[in-house]
Amino acid sequence: MQCTQCKQGQLIPSFLDDLFRAHTCNHCGGNWIMIEDFVSWKERNQAYEFEQVTDVSEDTSDTKKALLCPVTGGIMRKFKIAASTDHRVDYSAQVGGIWLDKGEWELLKAEGVAGALNNVVTQQWQKKIREENTASHFAEIYAAKFGETTYKEVKALREWLNAQPNKADLRAYLLAEDPYSTER
Repeated sequence: MQCTQCKQGQLIPSFLDDLFRAHTCNHCGGNWIMIEDFVSWKERNQAYEFEQVTDVSEDTSDTKKALLCPVTGGIMRKFKIAASTDHRVDYSAQVGGIWLDKGEWELLKAEGVAGALNNVVTQQWQKKIREENTASHFAEIYAAKFGETTYKEVKALREWLNAQPNKADLRAYLLAEDPYSTER
């Protein structure tokens, strides 16, 4: 198979980290992985823990353009791997294959998601990432609006309030213009 990313190399049968089958480009170093190979390996090695990579190479590529499946020639979809990075992997739903640009496997390990490679391309995973991104975005807005110190204090107050059994009454007390008046 010809490489889907660089279009110059060939995808040579290999093993990713000597663990499960893949096809590695002999020119750009990208990897084509079949989800079924990963899942099959994972089922046989349930106790395996991926090493936590802390130093990800700066030359970790992330193809921005749409890639074609090396098997079918169809356009692959891009899936974010985590909320903490903008990197995306390319997935061919037609054959269940994932394309990892050079260095993305190390990035998956650094993000702690290498063991969940098969989950990255699910709706649930992508929804969780969107929710994490939204929460992070709102946290930035609140911190900018209130100031870091005030935001930290109000977050602590909110957590305390939500833990109280009579939180509805406490909220009413706090929000009342004059909690000691019978007037509205």
